[in-house]
Amino acid sequence: MQQVDFLVIGTGIAGLTYAYKMAKKFPEKKILVLTKAAADETNTKYAQGGVAVVNDLEHDSFEKHIEDTLIAGDGLCNEKIVEIVVKEGPERIDEMIDLGTHFDKGADGDYKRGKEGGHSEFRILHHKDVTGWEMERALLEAVEGCPNIELLKHCLVIDIITQHHLGYLVTKATPDIECYGVYVLNLNTNEIETILAKTTYLATGGNGQVYRTTTNPGIATGDGVAMVYRAKGRIENMEFIQFHPTALFEAGLVGQAFLITEAVRGDGGILRNKEGEAFMERYDERRDLAPRDIVARAIDSEMKRTGTEHVWLDCRHFELEKFLEHFPNIYEKCKSIGIDITKDMIPVSPAAHYSCGGIKVDEWGQTSIRNLYAVGECSSTGLHGANRLASNSLLEAMVFAHRCFEHVAEKAQTGTLNEHNYDGQIPEWNAKGTMQPKEMILITQSLKELRQVMTDYVGIVRNNIRLQRASRRLDLLWEETEQLYKSSKVSPQLLELRNLITVGYLVVKGAMFRKESRGLNYNTDYPEKSALVQNVVL
Repeated sequence: MQQVDFLVIGTGIAGLTYAYKMAKKFPEKKILVLTKAAADETNTKYAQGGVAVVNDLEHDSFEKHIEDTLIAGDGLCNEKIVEIVVKEGPERIDEMIDLGTHFDKGADGDYKRGKEGGHSEFRILHHKDVTGWEMERALLEAVEGCPNIELLKHCLVIDIITQHHLGYLVTKATPDIECYGVYVLNLNTNEIETILAKTTYLATGGNGQVYRTTTNPGIATGDGVAMVYRAKGRIENMEFIQFHPTALFEAGLVGQAFLITEAVRGDGGILRNKEGEAFMERYDERRDLAPRDIVARAIDSEMKRTGTEHVWLDCRHFELEKFLEHFPNIYEKCKSIGIDITKDMIPVSPAAHYSCGGIKVDEWGQTSIRNLYAVGECSSTGLHGANRLASNSLLEAMVFAHRCFEHVAEKAQTGTLNEHNYDGQIPEWNAKGTMQPKEMILITQSLKELRQVMTDYVGIVRNNIRLQRASRRLDLLWEETEQLYKSSKVSPQLLELRNLITVGYLVVKGAMFRKESRGLNYNTDYPEKSALVQNVVL
């Protein structure tokens, strides 16, 4: 059992930004950062398109960015949070630049600004088509220079420690649930460790792996959301799963699909159907630059209408030199599978991409559980509403990482950080009576079933019958997996399956509660928006 001042779970932009700022502010205190894979294997790394920010007030304005965000969010954004993120964003971007992040510039020395679906102006800063990777690189280098940050790789957090582990009954109605730390499966030692902390900070990323194909990496298994839900914390709006319209289609692929960034359409890429028709003008006056939920539904409709597994993204009219300058990674990937973008159209289809809901937090990143913060895709701040505006997520992560830092730092300076009163009662992990699972097929087959159910019944278009079927099947998967969990020694595969089933349940329940079509939740049984605008809190 060890105790630290500040515990950080996750090494994406949200986790590293907070850890770095805490380390600089409190050089005498220990910051422990946990990641379940390599340090750079995060959702941040795979963010291609860029980061939206208003830093050219001559051609853009905060008001325009706020309005674009509110329109995309389809009536469910928290306007106060939108204003906070948009107006505090430029300062956070400047900090990233000071840390060494290189955003692309033109010959005049000014930043190149892209335009993506839902944006009224050119405001997307980018580093070629690997913006997230570049920001991750700069942050990791900064963190490596902080001697009071310990970064432990290959550590899977099992559960958040609360009063439940002291023997108390904890329910959703329990006031003042407290987080004392976490239980961790350390794959380096194959031991389960107890880590106590005055504050715990979740930056655990998304949950795209609950679907058959996703743009998310394999680590995106909804761990933070599932842990907080088990700890009786508040989760909201999980039904709003954004499907990226243009993932590269590769026949038979399961798991992480290669993302064709929205910036390609921002630069003039045209979606075409089986007949070669530029079909988006039939669905929205903004055509290929409509918000993602509209484009994804349009592609889904065209695929069903024509009986195809994908549509086409036409870039044949691009100047090759400019395409190579802006999208070198995409060019090389297409080339590697025999696609010459100057002659061939790129096959694309929607894939699970981003979770707009998550752990409910306030304007300082505080969850409903004391001493527990959440930032990034695992959280629900109110910024995205029913549909995330393209390239707003990296901005949100930076702004809320800073706000969490300010909130915790003030507590630390005033001596009001929680001093746990558990009198040594927190038990070590008890694995008595468990054994290694005899058949891994029990885990792998359940994961396959889960992904199939979520993809077929809880995808871009939903209805009540599909959701009811999904609910019944997930109930059975949950029962089987909980029995296995209680009798087996924990493993990464079992932990992630358990978390993904919980996430699937939350998505389905959220969709069943929402008796309307709004943003990313399109239900053919409720095609209209409800007059009652509300969040679904579970």
